[in-house]
Amino acid sequence: MVGADVDDAGVRVRIPGTVRRVVSLVPSLTESVAATVPEALVGATDWCSHPAGLDVTRVRGTKNPDLDVIRRLAPDVVLANAEENRREDLHALRESGVPVWVTKIETVVEAFASLERMFAVACRTEPPGWLEAARQAWRAPFEGPRRTAIVPIWRRPWMVVGRDTFTGDVLRRLGVDNLYADHSERYPRIPLAELTQRRPDLVVLPDEPYAFSETDGPESFKGFTCVPVSGRLLTWYGPSLVQAPALLRGALG
Repeated sequence: MVGADVDDAGVRVRIPGTVRRVVSLVPSLTESVAATVPEALVGATDWCSHPAGLDVTRVRGTKNPDLDVIRRLAPDVVLANAEENRREDLHALRESGVPVWVTKIETVVEAFASLERMFAVACRTEPPGWLEAARQAWRAPFEGPRRTAIVPIWRRPWMVVGRDTFTGDVLRRLGVDNLYADHSERYPRIPLAELTQRRPDLVVLPDEPYAFSETDGPESFKGFTCVPVSGRLLTWYGPSLVQAPALLRGALG
């Protein structure tokens, strides 16, 4: 039996009635599947670092997946993301008969809804308990004084989080407003001098995609409160959402 449903990108996807083989092209989705139906996960990207010791076939990166390897794995479905993966790669997989389910997630609430549909429709399994735990963890609204921040994601050139991003929504829910949330681009290039002129309360420095750390990044923002954080807590939508609110509140101070 084959069912037909529409993914987050509005594409109709024909998913087998039973899904036994899943390839994930997104680290967040890889961790989500591994925590829910680990026996079904047969392929993941080289960047899929969680859970530790994941023993599946690697299919290169999110932007340059090895399509031949993916086809040989004969997946019942490939899980992808509208931001993380290239449309031409996903189109090529579809053209060769591989079902591809695309997620599109820009807010915490969208993450919950998208993941629930992904499990129910694309993976043919019950939504996991950790997903409800994550909903509960994010349920309480922020109370207290709000602060502003810039969120660099790259240097040489400097790039920051801009409009309509999951990262921006995570911070907003924790009482931190992104100063570039109204920028026309999602990840604009901004000169360092302009970043410091905005006088943010916080400079939030995630360790991915650029590996900012205590010793790489803060030296460019002398006189500002710099907060190195785990990129997984700030940008991943999956089991990390359960602990992310408490851990990020602790890091942000």
